[in-house]
Amino acid sequence: MSTKKNVLYATAAVAALALTVTACGGSGGTSASGGTWDKDAVVNIGSLYEPQNLDNTAGGGQGVTEALNGNVYEGLFRLTDDGDVEKLLAQDYQTSADGLTYTFTLRDGVKFHSGKELGSEDVKYSLEKVLADDSQSARKSNLEVVKDIATPDKRTVKITLSKKSISFVYNLSYVWIINSQAENLKTTEDGTGPYALNKWTRGSALSLNRFAGYWGDAAANKQVVFHYYKDASALNNALLTNAVDVVTSEQSPDALEQFKSNGTYKVNDGNSTTKLLLAFNDKAKPFTDVKVRQAVSAAIDDKKLLESVWGGYGKQIGSMVPPTDPWYEDLTDVNAHDVTKAKKLLSEAGYAKGFSFTLDTPNYDPHPTAATFIKSQLAKVGITVKINTITPDEWYTKVYKNHDFSATLQEHVNDRDLVWYGNPDFYWGYDNPQVTKWVEQAEEASSTADQTELLKKVNRQTAEDAASDWLYLYPQIVVANDKLSGYPLNGLNSQFYAYDIKKKG
Repeated sequence: MSTKKNVLYATAAVAALALTVTACGGSGGTSASGGTWDKDAVVNIGSLYEPQNLDNTAGGGQGVTEALNGNVYEGLFRLTDDGDVEKLLAQDYQTSADGLTYTFTLRDGVKFHSGKELGSEDVKYSLEKVLADDSQSARKSNLEVVKDIATPDKRTVKITLSKKSISFVYNLSYVWIINSQAENLKTTEDGTGPYALNKWTRGSALSLNRFAGYWGDAAANKQVVFHYYKDASALNNALLTNAVDVVTSEQSPDALEQFKSNGTYKVNDGNSTTKLLLAFNDKAKPFTDVKVRQAVSAAIDDKKLLESVWGGYGKQIGSMVPPTDPWYEDLTDVNAHDVTKAKKLLSEAGYAKGFSFTLDTPNYDPHPTAATFIKSQLAKVGITVKINTITPDEWYTKVYKNHDFSATLQEHVNDRDLVWYGNPDFYWGYDNPQVTKWVEQAEEASSTADQTELLKKVNRQTAEDAASDWLYLYPQIVVANDKLSGYPLNGLNSQFYAYDIKKKG
């Protein structure tokens, strides 16, 4: 699971496909949108999500993924904008008959930005960094199936698992391969990507320069600069005044008409995997009672909330699974808005007169707006909500680490993160032994078809149990100047590959 301000991830499986590298570079050429493009262009990217630091195992946040993943750091595999997994630093790999041993052959001629050549010791170091005791990596628990990492030679890495993991290759796409000799990774970097860090001015901007020693095709632009803004209005003004060329994720739907009606801009509505959750602490009364959770879910008009926040954008979602996941089913009717049903469920649970609880709410949009809406909706069925507004850091400590909450709002960014409901120790405390068993069986499945069948069962059971209330699925709206082409359109896990972006001269 990944939240919008805290890097936490979930797991899933997808087969590795053959590597395809998009051709870039050259001395200029024809843009996909017509006209010539400038190979020495500077692309200015506007974002609301500045990194907390530059280390994705140290709580760097959504911003570090957006700016550095795939641009500065690469993995053995990469997750494409369409959700496929491709070989990247892994030239090839083999799996043993029992599914427990993976042998990777590394791509030859790859160099870190410091000049050091990529070796098997760097892969071992990077995996051990993710698995370290102090790691905050989203993939830490998923990769704990790693039993042993051997490096028989410079280009070979042999990884033995303690049990089968159909998601293993997928999970490796989230592991950045870092120079084993690198230091000070919260403020510097040493990756193998098409860009190297130029400068990070906290509170303002982070710039990346094309890396001349890159092993693959050169980036289509000379430099990208991520500019950071405190709110959507400032971000939109920057786009209107040409201070930025593209906005990674539009957060102000009311502002879209000014871009739609102006031929200078393109408004792209892509696929998102970001869910807004009302997450209950399923181990804390009264949310230990499934009828209470069902009642709260039925009392809230998700459609009205989505309309009030996003207008005609976004989707209702009845579970943790977005339509882009293989095990998706439309479950919006399971706990659909029904005030009469909500009151009946509360009465059956022994709360005919309602109850009160505190809702811990992150202090950035849209959480305060959603919290106020939820408070108003629940008041109609006799439930009193006290809103406790907290910072992202406070949320991480209070809610995620200490589980000290009754209910909370949070955005979960990643695709295929349903499996966290199979972990009773996860922050929301949902504990259904059958679901845990299905998740474990799905992870050890011999085929993606078997995995999909099992996770569809998980999807329906968690919805019926109202394990959380999945309020809506975000839209993924990328707004760009029409001089640009080649930018990502979808919002998979907050990554924003910049190396294919072409800018007209």
